[in-house]
Amino acid sequence: MTGNTGVINSSPLILLGKLRRLDILEQMTPSVFVPEAVFREIEVGVYKDATAKSTLAWADSRRISDIDVPHSIVAWDLGPGESQVIAHCLVKSCRAILDDGKARACAITHSVKVIGVLGILLRAKEQGVISAARPLVMQLRAQGSFLDSRLIEQSLANIGE
Repeated sequence: MTGNTGVINSSPLILLGKLRRLDILEQMTPSVFVPEAVFREIEVGVYKDATAKSTLAWADSRRISDIDVPHSIVAWDLGPGESQVIAHCLVKSCRAILDDGKARACAITHSVKVIGVLGILLRAKEQGVISAARPLVMQLRAQGSFLDSRLIEQSLANIGE
């Protein structure tokens, strides 16, 4: 992911914020954009999540206005944040940072490159940004990520963990 621009959805942003590891995202991507719709989704949870305020503070300088979403994306009936992420990626020709399976399928259908929070951690390990991915991946699971156990084990095995 290094050298690429990304537009991030709420789930990966919230999860990395809960881990207090938004620094990984900064190191892996020189420019990360957060659509206004994603910002609003995170604001909803600010009273339930102790890390939401710091995540929003981090995201504030990366905030971008919402844009018109093409009908081909609207037809997928995604959430507003996911729709904005994909729409921005189409305009900016950049990578979508999404975890939701349906949103990822929509992005791929629109020829948008996709990475999720697991992929970010795996690449961070491969590029020496972090010394080990497994502890962070296990923390992701503890923080509410719905990553499949087999996918986790296979992915970690692929990077020698």
